[in-house]
Amino acid sequence: MKMKKLMSLLLAGTMVLSMTACGLESAAPAAPAEAPAAEEAPAEEAPEAEAEAPAEEAPAEESAASADPAVTLVMAEVNPLDTIVGQMDTKFKEEVERLSGGSITIDLQASGVLGSENDVLDTILGGGGTIQMSRISAFALTSYGGEKSKLLSIPYTFANRDHFWNFVHSDLAKEFLEEPSQKGSGIRGLFYGEEGFRHFFSKTPVAGMEDLKGMKIRVSNDPVMNGMVEGLGASPTVVDFGELYSALQTGVVDAAEQPIANYQANAFDEVAPNLILDGHTLGAVQVIITDEAWDGLTEAQQAAITEASQIASDYCRELSEDAENKVLQELKDKGVNVVDVEDKTPWQEACKAVIEENTKDQADLYQQLLDLAK
Repeated sequence: MKMKKLMSLLLAGTMVLSMTACGLESAAPAAPAEAPAAEEAPAEEAPEAEAEAPAEEAPAEESAASADPAVTLVMAEVNPLDTIVGQMDTKFKEEVERLSGGSITIDLQASGVLGSENDVLDTILGGGGTIQMSRISAFALTSYGGEKSKLLSIPYTFANRDHFWNFVHSDLAKEFLEEPSQKGSGIRGLFYGEEGFRHFFSKTPVAGMEDLKGMKIRVSNDPVMNGMVEGLGASPTVVDFGELYSALQTGVVDAAEQPIANYQANAFDEVAPNLILDGHTLGAVQVIITDEAWDGLTEAQQAAITEASQIASDYCRELSEDAENKVLQELKDKGVNVVDVEDKTPWQEACKAVIEENTKDQADLYQQLLDLAK
């Protein structure tokens, strides 16, 4: 009995030692497992701290704009978005929305869905607030308080692209942009761009200026363009831009004029596959905004639009010449009959009367414009 009791005590002691040993073995790996976890925690927090620094800077940069009230500005464009001016518009839209922190949305309506340039200007100036912005040809402002802008459409004014961009970066450009607003027309120019030199295209081949005589050439309702076409011996015929394709197709007009990129984008080569590169004017364009819309923006939003304007204008300059050269080659590859004009002197002489008539009231200003070619 004593022996059994002794054996029981020995067996119990062995079990206690075994259990204690097992507990020690299970606890031993736990300590190293916790140590790496404690070391990894700071390592995970460090990158998060670094990542948060720039994330805090981005909102800080746009904090003023993002705090502004949300505004949507409807912007009209008569051409498709794949044209030079369409791409410029898109760049402007993107930059305004970015720089305003999303507080401004540009609702860009392209391909003439809101009407011709004159239709858009009439809608804007007629009130109602349905359109706040537009990309327009500079000469279109002539009847809307932009008398100085008429000088940009005088035939053979710009010797080359550099001449035009010298103007854009001069004090004259700001003077031209601000004129309509200063005269109380209700609109102001934001920035300039260009869509390339404008050339005549026709249903039948044109080898020189003499072949234009007697042709019905589409024009917008603009005195300078009318006078130029008459000086070349042709008949100016007013047709809305949106109806030009069918007018050429049905013989309402025999010819028209546009920058090369617009000629291709609107498929005019399908109905008038003859292009003569006389380069009578450079397609100077403006983006305008109503005074009402501008005055309704905060200072931060106005600053965003001003900065976006400069970016979009510079983008247009980079894009235009390369895009035009590419399009011209594509047109030649398609079989369009392209004629180069080596000597423009006869063309200039033919337009002498319209040049003098439309610059005499601003002769000094026009001479300043010409001098920018130097």
